[in-house]
Amino acid sequence: MFVVISYDIVDDKKRLQVSKVLKDYGERVQKSVFECRIDEKQYLDIKGKLEKIIDMENDSVRYYSLCQRCIESISISGWGTVKEDEDIIII
Repeated sequence: MFVVISYDIVDDKKRLQVSKVLKDYGERVQKSVFECRIDEKQYLDIKGKLEKIIDMENDSVRYYSLCQRCIESISISGWGTVKEDEDIIII
């Protein structure tokens, strides 16, 4: 699945923790936006980890799952590209 994750975190320390978690799963495309190609288990792992970090009253994390057709219609103005899945070969 292709998931765009955006966040608005009040506390600097928590914001850094959130970004560190997300770097393990995807690529930062803007300061508080990550694009992640993940499976269902990884999605649940991310949500669980982030919900332990954030303040549910003051912070916000949004998860947007995109279908293949939606991914193909992504348009970017300015710098950046949508990353494709890399082929992984295990020998």
